[in-house]
Amino acid sequence: MSRAVLIAAAAAAIAALAGGSGWYLKHQIRPQLSLTNPAYAETAAAPLYYRDPDGKPFYSLTPKQTADGRDYVAVPAGADISFDPERPEPAVTAQGPRKIKYYRNPMGLPDTSPVPKKDSMGMDYIPVYEGEDSDDSSVKLSPGKIQRTGVRSEPAAPRVIRTLVRAPGTIQLDERRISVISMRTESFVQKVADVTTGIFVKKGQSLMEIYSPAVASAAAEYITTMTSPTTGRVEQYGRGSRQRLKNLDVPDAVIAAIEQTRTVPLSVEWSAPRDGIVLERSAVEGMRAQTGEVLFRVADTSVVWALADVAERDLGLLSVGQPVGVRARSFPGREFVGKIAVIYPQINRDTRTARVRVELDNADLALLPDMYVDAEINVGRPDAVLAVPESAVLDTGTRQSVLVDKGEGRFEPREVKIGHRGDGFVEVRDGVADGEPVVIAANFLIDAESNLKAALKGLSTGGGQP
Repeated sequence: MSRAVLIAAAAAAIAALAGGSGWYLKHQIRPQLSLTNPAYAETAAAPLYYRDPDGKPFYSLTPKQTADGRDYVAVPAGADISFDPERPEPAVTAQGPRKIKYYRNPMGLPDTSPVPKKDSMGMDYIPVYEGEDSDDSSVKLSPGKIQRTGVRSEPAAPRVIRTLVRAPGTIQLDERRISVISMRTESFVQKVADVTTGIFVKKGQSLMEIYSPAVASAAAEYITTMTSPTTGRVEQYGRGSRQRLKNLDVPDAVIAAIEQTRTVPLSVEWSAPRDGIVLERSAVEGMRAQTGEVLFRVADTSVVWALADVAERDLGLLSVGQPVGVRARSFPGREFVGKIAVIYPQINRDTRTARVRVELDNADLALLPDMYVDAEINVGRPDAVLAVPESAVLDTGTRQSVLVDKGEGRFEPREVKIGHRGDGFVEVRDGVADGEPVVIAANFLIDAESNLKAALKGLSTGGGQP
């Protein structure tokens, strides 16, 4: 191997290992590789080194392949190795200097110059070369800048977006499953069963024994009617006497016992009208119960309501019948599933929320009244839609856009129309095709570069550029 080839290999190794030390290769090693050197001229056709085919800052002194089997690109020894101050890796171009179109302000101000110039702070204007300023709205960045800023892209693809509306709420009793036991006439409590507040009772279970003069009088009249020898009298008055007992809310079992024994009961046994929890017990043995006074209140809690307060902005996404997942803070990791039964037609003026009623099965009675819960309502579509990560969307409030990665360091701003959001993704209804890569990281830096380019192009159109 000739001395010139060894020097070239050493130069490439220094550039690859030093990373940003391109100055050393340019100013110390390169003068030794002058084309006037006969040994160097002999090896001008031989590769100086090999670089990554995608333009990434990876180099090799020997032929190499990428992870997916593509060959590294050979850089001939006769190529011109120039160094961009904004690029830590060498950029190999064809022989001959690049043509400068104009110079732009180093601070990003919309000011250009056809000749080299300094700003008010003594900083040199930055040259803009041909090919770096395209006629379209795209932006081109060097591989070094892409690597330093952490630009990453991901293709748009169909995804099922799970959009959740979350709302806090409380557990309440089903109004249709509450029974109240009260007297419809003045009565006296003779005995109270061993039943207290919070106890679960079965339908038909004895709660108390009541003596009522009105009930006794109605029972005596009914027995008299039944024992009358006149059949017509029984048909005429018997039905009314029995209905009087019903109107006094005498239990059916007591009326059946009166019809069978033909005797007036000294006391009437009152039983639970349904399975449920005793919410209230006001009955005390020996007390006098006034008409309408509540003695027991029993609630069936096998089905309960979750009343959730949904933000006003989310109401348009809800409808009756939608499935809802409810999580109680008392049971972490467990989910209760129900459906929206009612969306109350009123907005709370203070909280700007609307109340939504969700019916839940509570067979094991785990959910208790006034218990705090969190409701999650899935309002997303069940089918897949074209979506991109939320970080890819640049939202100005009036318009949304993404940066499409066109390859070779070129990025194109593209206005899009978005839809549902969820799970870190956002639906794209227009503006991006399936499979197009969009920038998902450091896109705001590229957007700033695009805005600067637009400002410079507008200035140059007005005559600032030759």
